[in-house]
Amino acid sequence: MRVLVTGGAGYIGSHAVRALKRVGHEVVIYDNLSRGFRELARGFELIEADLLDPAAVAEAVAGSDAVMHFAALASVAESVEKPDIYFRNNMSGGMNLLNAARDAGVRYFVFSSTAAVYGMPERSPIPEETPREPINPYGSSKLFFEYALEAYDAAYGIRSARLRYFNAAGADESGEIGEMHDPETHLIPVILQVLTGKRKEVVIFGDDYPTQDGTCLRDYIHVQDLVDAHVLALEKLADGAESMSMNLGTGSGFTVRQIVEAVERVTGQKVPVRVGPRRPGDPPALVADPSRAETLLGWKAKRGLDEIVSSAWKWMQKR
Repeated sequence: MRVLVTGGAGYIGSHAVRALKRVGHEVVIYDNLSRGFRELARGFELIEADLLDPAAVAEAVAGSDAVMHFAALASVAESVEKPDIYFRNNMSGGMNLLNAARDAGVRYFVFSSTAAVYGMPERSPIPEETPREPINPYGSSKLFFEYALEAYDAAYGIRSARLRYFNAAGADESGEIGEMHDPETHLIPVILQVLTGKRKEVVIFGDDYPTQDGTCLRDYIHVQDLVDAHVLALEKLADGAESMSMNLGTGSGFTVRQIVEAVERVTGQKVPVRVGPRRPGDPPALVADPSRAETLLGWKAKRGLDEIVSSAWKWMQKR
């Protein structure tokens, strides 16, 4: 299949395009490079354009069999401070893409959604039947697009996989690509930046949450496990499966302090830590119930926390 991958020069997208290529799909990357990196798209056809440009989107989608959509702003804290850019990019840009896919006759659409659509769920691990009640603009923008995909399936027959994942982490095992954000906001690379001298310390945002050590608890999934599920979901749709929504995670979680301890264990170095105030929009705990993905896709996360940290450390040392 010819697959248009939006955000393919970003962290997860760049891993996805390589996973697609490995199994024989033709891949085209669409990215405005505002948060992606040209070096992560090396070796692939790259269309440098914005989703807010309907004509460019329509031209790029033409001739594609499927769309895999990663192009989104994805910081909870930033979305609280700047909701306007989140709704414009994630919703308006997303709708340009979805309308172009409809007009081009695309039938398969894989969407990078998020656990943030659940808000502050009462149950953990979180099953897909949990009410979707986001508590920040980022989660709201992703939920909007889930609703749009559901409506376009019913009205136009675009079948979709809406993949709600938790905390992607780690790097490609080849060491060729890995996590790059500017500025970096994800916990594991932030901790590793302290060890490389780019930061003075790690700030823990709140230590009074109702978790075992008071710090936020999250489900961390290796990026390669994550993109393997995207490829499987696309192939399921192409084989005739109905639209699906599912969690992608490991089913277990780690607190911020446990992540710091894992980095210290893997690297053999001590990490300086300071506790700061809570950030707005951060739920205490988000852990996936991944059983639906296991049933529908035959997929299960294979890589553990130490493997996540060691691959990320290898990538950061290389850079």
